[in-house]
Amino acid sequence: MMSVLLNTNLPMPVFIRGKVRDTYDLGNGLLIVATDRISAFDVVLPCGIPDKGKVLNQLSAFWFEKTAGLVTNHMVEMVDDEKILDRFLPPASRFSYPAYLRGRSMLVKKIHRVPIECIVRGFLSGSAWAEYQQSGTVCGLRLPEGLKESQELPEPIFTPTTKADTGHDEPMTMEGVVRLVGKTLAEGIREKSLAIYNFARQYALERGIIIADTKMEFGLDSYKLILIDELLTPDSSRFWEASEYKVGQSQPSYDKQPVRDWLAASGWDKQAPAPMLPEEVIEATSKRYREAYERLTGEKLK
Repeated sequence: MMSVLLNTNLPMPVFIRGKVRDTYDLGNGLLIVATDRISAFDVVLPCGIPDKGKVLNQLSAFWFEKTAGLVTNHMVEMVDDEKILDRFLPPASRFSYPAYLRGRSMLVKKIHRVPIECIVRGFLSGSAWAEYQQSGTVCGLRLPEGLKESQELPEPIFTPTTKADTGHDEPMTMEGVVRLVGKTLAEGIREKSLAIYNFARQYALERGIIIADTKMEFGLDSYKLILIDELLTPDSSRFWEASEYKVGQSQPSYDKQPVRDWLAASGWDKQAPAPMLPEEVIEATSKRYREAYERLTGEKLK
């Protein structure tokens, strides 16, 4: 099995360690390193997925560049060599450049995060399908009767949630977003979220991939709305193979579905610690991540 990067230990102050990314504080910016860690059911697994971090980092950079005309984002540049990082570090703080940073690291602006997960759905799937079956709504929004699983919605909908540091995110109404950040900012967030999704959905469909839904995050830079975190990756989006799409059933997706399927069948109680994945599941998941990147960008993973 290929080696994976689960941990980074750079000689810099840690800004935050997430389930997948390790972020370091450069003072005048942040260095985000996407590891190969993988989580399922809010638990980080003991094994990683080869190349997963590279896919997340490079695909986010691809989409940041593609959508820059729709909304400003936090990306400064990709970290491809030590000279880039040295520009942001004083001489006394520079260190030997680890090879693993190449392809999986990004320098970004330090932005005040808006505590909202901005989810846009174009198809009825996942938790949205479960809620619709019970109440005919998705995040409180009334939808037409008679819709089927995985069916395309009459138009994409904005279904935000809270951004929880621990535990589960909770659904929000648009009224809740307005109460949290004000009407002007709330409407701006919804408008930009829908614009990004609609652009990316059309772009991906031309390459044989359906983006069923996605989530994104925003921040504020001197009161200006800025797109942050990751964008339109297999971790933050539901990518379906367009040629195999069938209404009325779940769809094969370019993400960690093999991991979730294996864990569900294993009898694991979804509490830490998670079990080790079989090698064939790890390899199948790694292949899905790489294929998503190559299909969308038209390039091989660097």
